[in-house]
Amino acid sequence: MSGKHYKGPEVSCCIKYFIFGFNVIFWLLGLTFLGVGLWAWSEKGVLSNISSITDLGGFDPVWLFLVVGGVMFILGFAGCIGALRENTFLLKFFSVFLGIIFFLELTAGVLAFVFKDWIKDQLQFFINNNIRAYRDDIDLQNLIDFTQEYWQCCGAFGADDWNLNIYFNCTDSNASRERCGVPFSCCTKDPAEDVINTQCGYDVRQKPELDQQETIHTKGCVPQFEKWLQDNLTIVAGVFIGIALLQIFGICLAQNLVSDIEAVRASW
Repeated sequence: MSGKHYKGPEVSCCIKYFIFGFNVIFWLLGLTFLGVGLWAWSEKGVLSNISSITDLGGFDPVWLFLVVGGVMFILGFAGCIGALRENTFLLKFFSVFLGIIFFLELTAGVLAFVFKDWIKDQLQFFINNNIRAYRDDIDLQNLIDFTQEYWQCCGAFGADDWNLNIYFNCTDSNASRERCGVPFSCCTKDPAEDVINTQCGYDVRQKPELDQQETIHTKGCVPQFEKWLQDNLTIVAGVFIGIALLQIFGICLAQNLVSDIEAVRASW
């Protein structure tokens, strides 16, 4: 009898430290996103004047960093501390929170497929709303410029959408030098030019549409985005499936660790 030892249930060290290591990285990434967001708000003076958060008529890209960073920080903290301290409450919170995110992503994907026309209308409304606020925020301006350059588009459905902006509209009362123009990000790029011509869109919408096509992209960003999705459907689907599998894998590992911890405690 002295040579025999009873071996009860044990917590898997591999699962425990895998969850811990993965969530440390996740937590640090979330902290970085939050830091970048708060730094951007500090540079824009938002932190010294909180009421200015609601002043911007369009979308402030900093919110994306703060929301994504906040979610990553909370998930990473719960998974990291929960695994290290074998805290079943934090591990269950991690699993449920990750499950809710997965469910919301799945719901959003189904609704986007079923209500494609509504999504297109909302995307047009979102872009047009941000066109109005183009000069109000440097981060928003950079986001719009990047979008128009990347998808080689201009406005939501065409260059005339820039009539919504007080600096680019073609009304007689507009005294801006950018009147009846478009931002430089709408312009077609000349490979021979090393320096960006930021005035390339001036007065361009006073020309006939055929002449405009020689200078700017006349297709809207909504149809160009749809075309990009169709051309890259396999890659986009692969990315979403990969993220979904990673989330399911995380939930299963966390639940497995919770079961091991509860089994060990029950055997005491």
